[in-house]
Amino acid sequence: MAYATVSSWKTTEWTDELEAIARDKFVPLILSVGATGVQMVRTGDHSFSVVTHYADEAAAMAAQEKITQIRATATQELPMTMDTATGGAVFASG
Repeated sequence: MAYATVSSWKTTEWTDELEAIARDKFVPLILSVGATGVQMVRTGDHSFSVVTHYADEAAAMAAQEKITQIRATATQELPMTMDTATGGAVFASG
């Protein structure tokens, strides 16, 4: 069964440069650790969520140590903090 994680983030600024870094650096990093897809969704002027898809829970759990490192890198390099992170089995999709 597919598995997804969702993390919520806040940033102190929003720029085209930050979007480019997310798209060009962090999306490929997330995919490189076993994710089958990742979406970064702007949810407010200075907030966004990252929805990461995996083939199954085992793949998601195997990636979590590296995902933790990627998140730490993001908070060190960019003006953002993670508020929450959660995950679970995907039971319906379209």
